[in-house]
Amino acid sequence: MATEFKLKGLTSIDLKNGQLQEVEVEGIEEGKVLLAKVKDEVHALSAKCTHYGAPLAKGVLSGDGRLTCPWHGACWNVKTGDIEDAPAPDPLQKFEIVEKDGSVYIKGEEAAIKANRRNMSIKCQAKGNDQVVVVGRGSGAFGAIDGLRAGGYTGSIINIAEEESTPFDRTKLSKALIGDVSKLELRSKDYYKEGSVDLVTGTVKSVDFYGGQLQTQDGKDYSFTKLILATGGTPRQLPLPGLKGDLKNVFLLRTVSHVQEILKAAGEDGGKKVVVVGSSFIGLEVGNALAGKKHDVSIIGMEEEPMERVMGKKVGAIFRKLLEKNGIKFYMSAEVDKGVESETKSGSIGKVTLKDGTALEADLVIEGVGVRPSTDFLKDNSSVQLEKDGSVAVDESFTIKGLKNVYAIGDIATYPYHGPGGNGKPVRIEHWNVAQNAGRSVANSINNPGSKPKPFIPVFWSALGAQLRYCGHTPEGFDDVIIQGNTDVSEGKQSFVAYYTKSETVVAVASMMKDPYMTQSAELMRRGKMPSKSEISKGVDILEISVPAEVKI
Repeated sequence: MATEFKLKGLTSIDLKNGQLQEVEVEGIEEGKVLLAKVKDEVHALSAKCTHYGAPLAKGVLSGDGRLTCPWHGACWNVKTGDIEDAPAPDPLQKFEIVEKDGSVYIKGEEAAIKANRRNMSIKCQAKGNDQVVVVGRGSGAFGAIDGLRAGGYTGSIINIAEEESTPFDRTKLSKALIGDVSKLELRSKDYYKEGSVDLVTGTVKSVDFYGGQLQTQDGKDYSFTKLILATGGTPRQLPLPGLKGDLKNVFLLRTVSHVQEILKAAGEDGGKKVVVVGSSFIGLEVGNALAGKKHDVSIIGMEEEPMERVMGKKVGAIFRKLLEKNGIKFYMSAEVDKGVESETKSGSIGKVTLKDGTALEADLVIEGVGVRPSTDFLKDNSSVQLEKDGSVAVDESFTIKGLKNVYAIGDIATYPYHGPGGNGKPVRIEHWNVAQNAGRSVANSINNPGSKPKPFIPVFWSALGAQLRYCGHTPEGFDDVIIQGNTDVSEGKQSFVAYYTKSETVVAVASMMKDPYMTQSAELMRRGKMPSKSEISKGVDILEISVPAEVKI
């Protein structure tokens, strides 16, 4: 039964529309709630993000009641507490507000206030002949399954994937090198069992799209009325001597087993010589994680600066300097020649040589040279024409072109991008948030036939240095980067916002130690209200721009 709890220090609620306030709850240790005012109505909700616990009072509240986390872009509806966007795994608790006797109270249960979330439940006794098959067990599958059940879908759901775990947080593999799958799983097996979600371990062999049949490598057949393909990416391996799987202690990084193999080879004592090939986020993150375990790490990249293609030279240089402070050595503008066998450990890697003759000693090598879409099972399927990169072309609703009730999301999907500078250009984006938001979008389309897909701005983040945030996309590239703030990493006080522009359009924004600039930018982008390059250059502060209700993209 709900109890009334007094809000500390409040005799009345004095908030303006669009304002957020965190308030302590008397009698509950560390108990806090968030007050949010929209359209003259005040709402009381959980105070922390259900993703990584960010204080939502520092987030962004739009005119239509959309609350966005300041860190990673998770969104909720303040009127209901329901999830709007990834990576929020759970909705927020919503509390009734009571004003009486010169004080303000909320009605709720102590456990609910402490939990800072409304525990998701997808309990369902499947019925009827409708059956959705979801292939994959990453972010896209997670968003699709939760979205289906939370949105009222009562048909059967089968989730097929090579992994034996439930859907898990793949971002933590490179960011933290976590090899314990129980610490990565987003939901328990009981959770899916209660929701009548059948978790099947298997690899898809073929699909009969028109006949509604899917077959796995072990010969088992599964029927579907709707199919969601979320098979993700397959890590690329360099086709070079010693690095193509012909020597031991050369690793890829995509699965929990990959992390377990890396940790076993690295050991617990530190001091191993680690060579990371690739200066993308995967390479930088795994290199940083191993440097933190006292290993001697070298990173090889083909660009002049790490992440130059995405982040530009100036911001890439900041990443390099931050990691150099952790003892990492960089070899940039470099090309790998081959891996050389160890002189003391037969069959294992001993060195990596570069085209310029440089030789780097290596006890283990990790290749972070990108992924390709995991669509091998579709190569000979006459019903689907794969793109040149092996991806699947879909429309705004993520429906595979030419098919009905068949969807592709995540790393395998090339979809029309309508964010700033996009103009519907087909793009393939390998982001955790994009996959999950696509999964939720597909679930909404299935639950609400005829509804328009919900627009979203791609968001990603990294634990490198001082918590990078990034929103937007640059399908046509960018021709300038406007950096505002301190970029000096020597004293660890870097705090800046970088605006990526194409002509006068701001197409992407990155920030470091400047929350909630990224979140504010993403919300302004959705609404077509992001300032121009000229306005940014003249000193316009985007935090001073109110976020309207209407969405333009």
